[in-house]
Amino acid sequence: MKVLSGIQPTGRFHWGNYFGAIRQYIALQGQEQSFYFIADLHALTTVRDPAVLRQNVTDAALDLLALGLEPSKATLFRQSDVPEVTELTWLLMTITQMHLLEKCHAFKDKKAKGIAADAGLFTYPVLMAADILIYDSTTVPVGADQIQHVEVTRDLAQRFNSTYGETLHLPEAYVLDDSAKVPGTDREKMSKSYGNIIPIFDTPKKLRKTIMSIQTDSTPMESPKDPDSCAVYQLFKLFSTSDQQVALADRYRAGGMGYGEAKETLHLAAMNHFGEAFERRTRLETTPSEVEDILKQGAQRARAKAVEVLERVRSACGLSARPV
Repeated sequence: MKVLSGIQPTGRFHWGNYFGAIRQYIALQGQEQSFYFIADLHALTTVRDPAVLRQNVTDAALDLLALGLEPSKATLFRQSDVPEVTELTWLLMTITQMHLLEKCHAFKDKKAKGIAADAGLFTYPVLMAADILIYDSTTVPVGADQIQHVEVTRDLAQRFNSTYGETLHLPEAYVLDDSAKVPGTDREKMSKSYGNIIPIFDTPKKLRKTIMSIQTDSTPMESPKDPDSCAVYQLFKLFSTSDQQVALADRYRAGGMGYGEAKETLHLAAMNHFGEAFERRTRLETTPSEVEDILKQGAQRARAKAVEVLERVRSACGLSARPV
């Protein structure tokens, strides 16, 4: 299995990122090939402040390493450190039909809202396809709402192969387990775009303040409450054992417990769950050169594969070998 996944550095990672994807990325590390990149080129479609982008990339690397990504088991690198991916993007663009890109979610959504979509957003799926194809990836972990990206990649690979002969490998989508629903502080799906996130690495004080802001209903403290309709309980389930879940659910139904107490229980559970990751991140922050070395070494490994695939593609197209 050759695993490939990228994550955009558009802000600090939150509980939704972790339970929805990151923890499963980490579970997949150690395969025949496990490549994970920080998608700074993709982020340019939304992040236009260079200082912010650089800090976001650093934070993404620190967060992923702290949460359990191990350089001995997985290759972590910056997308932009492998320039071959942009050349493959152009080669794929020459066989990409406009109507295929017009159907893609990000472009359609902006167009429907009357928001101007630039060429970067319009051709975003081609760069994403290049990200996948340039490493001969076989397995691409995605959420159910991102399967289209892999389908577009397969379409482009098939079209290229039909034009130039069998050159590119067709990847398969690995649909991530999205059974762990992660509500935000407003009880909607946790998302940066909704402004309802709970960051993974906030200080304990800030984390507690955010948890205390989670919206709940107005049921009096002495009255029984429904745990299944409460975002606090739904979040607690992500951090707890089945016995712990039953115990807290019983407290809800018995009455006599306010939502403030439930939020304190959630805060403690989250601190316990991410405690070791906090410690690792604190240590990594003091050794920025170590993190940079990990990214550079990762890019070297990734480029070795990218060069191999790109030479195969260039040859198929009739281009000369790249100068050394």
